[in-house]
Amino acid sequence: MCGIVYPEENLYNAIMSEITHDLIIIGAGAAGLTAAQYGARSNLNTLVLDAAGNGGQMLNIMHLENYPGVFPAVNGYDFSEIMAKQAAAFGAQIIQTSVQSLLKEGNVFTVTTAAGVYAAPAVILATGAEHRKLGVPGESELSGRGVSYCATCDGPFFRKKRIIVVGGGDAACDEAVYLATLSDTVTVVHRRGQFRAQKAVGERVLNNKNITVRFFSIIKEIRGTDRVESVLLENTETGAQELIEADAVFIYAGMNPRTELFPDVRRDDAGYIAAGEDCATSVPGLFCAGDVRSKPFRQVVTAAADGASAAHSAEQYIRVLRNEVYA
Repeated sequence: MCGIVYPEENLYNAIMSEITHDLIIIGAGAAGLTAAQYGARSNLNTLVLDAAGNGGQMLNIMHLENYPGVFPAVNGYDFSEIMAKQAAAFGAQIIQTSVQSLLKEGNVFTVTTAAGVYAAPAVILATGAEHRKLGVPGESELSGRGVSYCATCDGPFFRKKRIIVVGGGDAACDEAVYLATLSDTVTVVHRRGQFRAQKAVGERVLNNKNITVRFFSIIKEIRGTDRVESVLLENTETGAQELIEADAVFIYAGMNPRTELFPDVRRDDAGYIAAGEDCATSVPGLFCAGDVRSKPFRQVVTAAADGASAAHSAEQYIRVLRNEVYA
């Protein structure tokens, strides 16, 4: 893993004329908003950029029930709005805009966006990960017409309908349980013989009378004209195929880390950015936090922890540039 690399000499004054902010955070999910709070509280001129606005993957959470100190459960949207208001109260600036490029020259990062160009000596990538596609016929053609990657967003459109959920991790199981509150005909399709989800989460699916589980199964095709009408299943053990009627397919096949803004940063075999607990990447001044970072466990609470650590490391890096490190 990478450690924080500090500049060899004080170059902050030399680059001051180019800087618009001390710290730029790309991504406004749990990691980015936490980093914004910690950065701003450390008296850093902090900017957060995100095309989709606040929340990130938190927007897909119907009931956030395992965040310490938050009880009863809240939904992800409300939680993210509180985080954003808290960061702004400490002085962080949050702009909803798309980031077009991230470049580094010397000790300055230049971030070009649809709203303007910004520059800072330190950047935190909190860009998260995006939903992985199945890549089967009908998936892209029927996206938004029964094919979805967000049960919280689209589930209410399919009340009392025939729903397929693809996947066996925490997200798939959580969303299947939520969808089972809307329909009594939910089928979970998973290619393995047991769930990858946490035991308690998986048991909720197995014990839900509205959910049928099809282990050792994959979707080969999603069929329909102007909407989802059926899916073709294949048994991974026997090769037998079966056509099942369906009105909606919710896909949770994993995530792809969003690292395209800085492809030269060191990554692990799965494509996640390599960084230790200090969240420092292989590029001096560039830090990462949340789902984009290589780590074994991804939750809202671990993303928030990353955000705090990344902001702390960025502050240390900036203090060295300013020659503000005291014995």
